[in-house]
Amino acid sequence: MLSMSRRKALAMLSASALTPAAGCATGVGVSVDAQGRRWLSDWAALNPVAATQLGDHRFDSEIDDVSPAGRAAAGRWRSDVAADLAALRRGSLAPADQVDLALVDNKVQLEAAEDEAESWAWDPLPYNDLAGSALYSLMARDFAPLPERLNHATARMDKLRGMLAQARANLVVERVPRVHADTLAQQNPGLNSIVDDLILSQAAQLGPQDRARLEAAAAALKTAVAEHQHWIETTLVPGAKGDFRIGAASYDKLLPLALGTPLSRAEIKTRAQADIERIRNEMTDIAGRIVTPPANERWTQQRLIEQALERAYADRPARDQVVAQVNRTLREATDYVRNNALITLPDAPVQVIDMPAFQRGVTVAYCDPPGPLDRGQNTFFAVSPIPDDWTDAQATSFLREYNTAEIHELTMHEAMPGHYVQLWHSNRYPSVLRAVLWSGTFVEGWACYAQDMMNEQGYRRDDPHQELINRKMALRVVSNALLDQGVHVDGMSREEAMRLMTETTFQQEREAAGKWIRASVTATQLPTYFVGWSEHHALRREAEQRQGASFNLKRYHDQVLSYGSPPVRLARALMFGEAIPS
Repeated sequence: MLSMSRRKALAMLSASALTPAAGCATGVGVSVDAQGRRWLSDWAALNPVAATQLGDHRFDSEIDDVSPAGRAAAGRWRSDVAADLAALRRGSLAPADQVDLALVDNKVQLEAAEDEAESWAWDPLPYNDLAGSALYSLMARDFAPLPERLNHATARMDKLRGMLAQARANLVVERVPRVHADTLAQQNPGLNSIVDDLILSQAAQLGPQDRARLEAAAAALKTAVAEHQHWIETTLVPGAKGDFRIGAASYDKLLPLALGTPLSRAEIKTRAQADIERIRNEMTDIAGRIVTPPANERWTQQRLIEQALERAYADRPARDQVVAQVNRTLREATDYVRNNALITLPDAPVQVIDMPAFQRGVTVAYCDPPGPLDRGQNTFFAVSPIPDDWTDAQATSFLREYNTAEIHELTMHEAMPGHYVQLWHSNRYPSVLRAVLWSGTFVEGWACYAQDMMNEQGYRRDDPHQELINRKMALRVVSNALLDQGVHVDGMSREEAMRLMTETTFQQEREAAGKWIRASVTATQLPTYFVGWSEHHALRREAEQRQGASFNLKRYHDQVLSYGSPPVRLARALMFGEAIPS
């Protein structure tokens, strides 16, 4: 998956950055370009932390205004953009322009729907993500001289104290769900690790006066973090009584905006249930090549698959060797993609890192690419280390899930040829408006498709365990969609969710427990994997049917990724020269 902060970052780049390169046939009309520059520049001023992440560094000393006045300003901006969109005659625009405007429109509607849900009053996690990202985004990449970035960090640390206080003022304690409060209690101290490891450790690079200001700001922020933690533990956690389930009305309003597809919740559920049966049957066939039941026993499908999976689980890294295994796997997958000419590879680096502490507790790994304006900067493939306080039994459960074959699948998804490769292509799109207004369904769907494509193209073909784990991962993709609507609409209990994950789709207890938390603190993001995965496979099949013997896999991959990251159905229309669907 993509980092939470990267997913939330909207288009907000400088006006000059939006101008297409000379000679590029982008199809961006004058009115769209002019409107886009204004939208993006205004957005940057409203969202300075996300602007830093995407490469606009005009506001690196500022943080987002989370006060009622700040929310009101964002609301006025959305109203202005909606009026601008309504004034444009879309039917007269070039197809590429129509896609750009559809993405802007969708983002504005999604944010308005989220604001109507008043998440600022009951969800404390975005405040924590904002605080951590405000500092981490300045220090993680060398986009400017270190002293300059340290001085910006000083300014932001000074302002973060007020932001934490404003978060406490915004939150209505009894509306906060307990799972959100517990997750915040775990994440909040991670802010100190950013201050210590990334900022104070480099304070000697500053002159005496600047260093003194930085150290004073850091000390004051640490005091504020401690005060915030005390409030979390003594007020928020005990008083948190909100319902984490957002309900059918909110879910059905958010779902099409999050997915960029007209598929209904019921249609997604029907398709997912059918795919679970299909994939389990495929796993049965693979398992039969790995294990053979004793002659005097008749094994159920469940037992046959479980016994075969046990063979895969036995090959796993030690608890302190997960990151090292990821690095080895990344090299192997990269060599395979290059040697088999499957897709054009990036000329920018990817780096495997330990996940920052302030982001742990929701997901196991994520891809954090540079913003479209930070050319040549590292993409981070972040992996959460096994917590020191986990028992051996908990660590073993985790490593059974993230066995050697699964680490290959994870690496294909997050990096090669998944998110890292796809987002490098996306950032090359000539119109920055398209490059930054991306669809989560396209992005997550591509990463899931990439895993299947590598398996299909013979990656680790001599190991049937890899094929089995690949299908198990496909089951996880499908179950994500069922879990999300089950939790937020159907009242699915934790026990029912754990059965879906541990029995029906063969996930280990630690993975399933973590996914339960993730499903509880997010809504409508988990289905992006299943819907996008299905759409990417369907688009590939259609291209093969249309092109017949002339179909070339590398050419197809490069073409589908050349459009940026719009919803797959819009990429399909561009690929086949058809009308852009509304």
